[in-house]
Amino acid sequence: MDPSQTSSFSASQATSKSVEVPKGHLAVYVGEKQKRFVIPISYLNQPSIQELLSQEEEEFGYDHPMGGLTIPCSEDVFQQISSRWD
Repeated sequence: MDPSQTSSFSASQATSKSVEVPKGHLAVYVGEKQKRFVIPISYLNQPSIQELLSQEEEEFGYDHPMGGLTIPCSEDVFQQISSRWD
């Protein structure tokens, strides 16, 4: 199943900080086009996202001009990894 189609995991082309994120979720930006995904904060406990966040820290630091976390991988890789989180 495509995780972007589930209710707990959504993708949006909108990158504006004014787009609300539901309680218990956070926005992450993935890939060259910085596609916005909204994920449950519980996913932060997953070893695979922790590894991606470590890479993100090394590559981008903690200053995020888009107001969310930037994940340094392609959209396809992110969706493949995140499909295992449910």
